Amino acid sequence: MVDFADFDTRGYPMVDVRTGYAQWVESYEQTVEDAMDLAVLARLAVPEWASATRAADLGCGTGRTGAWLRRQGVAAVDGVDLTPQMLERARARGAHERLVEGDLAATGLDGGAYDLAVSSLVDEHLADLGPLYREAHRLVRPGGLFVSVGLHPYFIMAAGMPTHFDGADGAPVAITTHVHLVSDHLAAGLAAGWQLAEMREAVVDDAWIALKPKWERYRSHPVSSAYVWRR
Repeated sequence: MVDFADFDTRGYPMVDVRTGYAQWVESYEQTVEDAMDLAVLARLAVPEWASATRAADLGCGTGRTGAWLRRQGVAAVDGVDLTPQMLERARARGAHERLVEGDLAATGLDGGAYDLAVSSLVDEHLADLGPLYREAHRLVRPGGLFVSVGLHPYFIMAAGMPTHFDGADGAPVAITTHVHLVSDHLAAGLAAGWQLAEMREAVVDDAWIALKPKWERYRSHPVSSAYVWRR
């Protein structure tokens, strides 16, 4: 098992997921770049988004992903998140039919009720990937998909940078971060009964450098990864 502490170059004070996102909620939309996740989802070839009548948005946060799914033609989206403050923002956004406060390992959503489950920028906060993959498998009907997108493990290790934000006093605060290798995702997905249908890795390119000029030193390094699993 890879420990993020072995790579941490920042040494920011670290808080748990619920605490961190409750504090980050005010500036979250202004600091998370679509290039990290939504742009990667848009390049996937296997998902036919508009064919999904109902999707489960796992770790829905402020509703960014749910709103994106609706724009792609997904008929209905239910969301689950651990942080009440994030759910308040998602509720105001109005992209979800149902929003549930809960753990991604046991969402309380109906089993076999979804054509699609999606998790975005979630896995780095999980100590163990197994429960997420198993719960997604329970939620998705046969033939359905589970799509997971997040930070590439290589980038977390190379940059030594945890998920973080600036607190109310302007000082950086880190949220519990874990490193999961590509093989960890494959092992967890296969063990849960999924079949891998597509994988895509995105690198730091010109578009990224335009957003974050200081990332020039990471040019061509993998920054995001996405997995498409079929039940």
